[in-house]
Order: sequence, then C-alpha cells, then structure tokens
Amino acid sequence: MKSDAKINKTTHLKRLAELITSDGNKVYIQMHNSPDPDSIASAYGLQYLLKHEGVDAVICYRGEIEKYSTNRMVELLDIRLKNILDIQDMSDKDLIILVDSQKGNSNITDFIGNEVASVDHHPVFYEVQYLFEDIRPNVGACASIIAQYFCDNAVDIPKTIATALLYGIKTDTLDLSRGVSELDLEMFYKLYKTADINLLNQIQLNKLQYCELTAYSNAINNIKLYDNIGLAYLGLDCPDSLLGTISDFLMSLKEVELSIVYSKRKAGVKFSVRNETRDYDAGQIIMKALEGLGSGGGHKTMAGGFIPMEAIEQVGHTLHSFIESRIMDVIHAQRLK
Repeated sequence: MKSDAKINKTTHLKRLAELITSDGNKVYIQMHNSPDPDSIASAYGLQYLLKHEGVDAVICYRGEIEKYSTNRMVELLDIRLKNILDIQDMSDKDLIILVDSQKGNSNITDFIGNEVASVDHHPVFYEVQYLFEDIRPNVGACASIIAQYFCDNAVDIPKTIATALLYGIKTDTLDLSRGVSELDLEMFYKLYKTADINLLNQIQLNKLQYCELTAYSNAINNIKLYDNIGLAYLGLDCPDSLLGTISDFLMSLKEVELSIVYSKRKAGVKFSVRNETRDYDAGQIIMKALEGLGSGGGHKTMAGGFIPMEAIEQVGHTLHSFIESRIMDVIHAQRLK
C-alpha cells in the first residue's frame, strides 16, 4: 500500500518515535492478554513503522493465543511475539507502548516496564498520564489507526503487514458490520489492494477446534431470552477469545439484538457483550451491572467485564440469578430513559 500524502513532521508516528529515541532503554510493544488478531496486527504494523524510524521494539503479551485461526495468522505471516514468561530481563526503565489496550483495564497485565504510550480504539475508563497517546473510541479497529500511520508517513506497507491489518479490521468489525467508522472503511479499501487475499483466506479457514464445541453447546443449552436479549452461561474456563465469538454467535439468532455471555474461571467471572440496537449501550450496561463488584466497559456495540473471585464468593450459590438480576435491572433502567 502506497500513499501520496506529504510527510508531516508532527504525525503521530514521528512524535512517538522522537519520544522513544530520546531514551536508550529497551522498547516493548505490549498487547492485551490473550491477544486477538486486531491486537497482533496493530503491534506487528507498529513494530515495522518504528523500525522504519530507527527504533527496535519487541512485541510482548501475557497469557495464551487461544484461537486456532489467530495462531494460524501468527504462523503464516511469521509474526514474532514473546510471552512475558520468556522475557527475563525487562526492567522498570524499559519503555512500553500499549496497543489495542490501556493501562488499568482488566484485560492487560501491568508489566514492570514503564508504560509511556497507548495506541487504542477503546473508551477511556482510567485516566493515565502517558507521554504519548492516540486513543480513538470512534474507530472500529486499532489496526485502522496503524494503517493510517503508514499513509500519513508515506511508508510503503509490506504485503504480510497489509494482510495482518486487513484481518484485524475484519475481525474487530465483524466483517465491517459492527462499529465501523469512515477510517475503517478507508483503510480496509487501501489494505485490500495490497494484502495477500489467498493467504487471508487460509487464515480464516477452519476457525473452530473440536474442543471449542463444548462452549457452543453450553450456550445453546443455557441461553435465556428476554424479549430481544440473549443471556447465556458458557460453563467453566471458556477462553476469553471464544467468549466474544459465542457472543457474536448468539447475535445471529433472529430474536437476539443484545447478547451477554459469561464464564467462570479460577480468578473470577468473565463477560462478553454484543449489541446492535440503538436502544442499548453494551459498554454502559456491563459497567453499571458490575459496579461495586468488578470492572466492565467498552463500546456501544461491543464490551466486556470481569468480577474477581473475592466478590463472587460473597454472592455464593446464587451467582447466576444474581448476575441475571443485576444485568436486567440495568437494562430496564436504560429502557426507561
């Protein structure tokens, strides 16, 4: 992908690179825990751009890359990532750039390094004083922001990175059907002309593994419908990435316009919320429903949340009815407005 844009010395990339090069310490690009395609593509693209500016950076994360298709993306595009468990020498003087995430959110671990920057598309819930930030909640995918950096700085984009960024936009906007901005559409069009579509199709092929069918079965067996709302418990230890996928799956039902799914694990209960109506706000619903118990938030169309185990233990055996009651009370209050 080429750009005819004139290079502006005050572009986001230039300012970020100047900040990073002013320090001689190691630079890390940190993705959120159990990174998804948008997070990986954004980190991959930003790593290349920083290298173009003379800055070497290592992409890192915590947890596991859970989905088969995401692992396939990493393998086929030869993206080099490091789990924090394999990084033994990170210090508090090293610099961290957060992508597709912000410090303080429940889906990111606070590493020992200094988080000096954030490039993200999620709403801001915790005020953090970064040295550099480019946070755009109106954009559907973080990959679109990174793709724009290529255009704004007239940097030719390699085919592999264009393919990764295109896949990141596709997954986070559900094939341009959810939370799409003009930037997403513009970058999708430009990336499509450069990306390896055959390779993209290989990444997207066979998205599910046999072991993941249990979570789908739990969703089908446990779903409760309240008008146009679908609420389902997915059983124990459903991976974070699969939570979102099944929440999208429930949205394919004719009767469902707002889906809420959750899974219990050792550390607590994780939620995923999807919405396609004007009447509800997914981020506000889960934030208010979990207020005083845990944390939650996100976009109007897509959100997530978490209740730590300490709060769950106080609820006891009434967990499911308690969660259901909290969520429905918040939804009812939104309806009355």
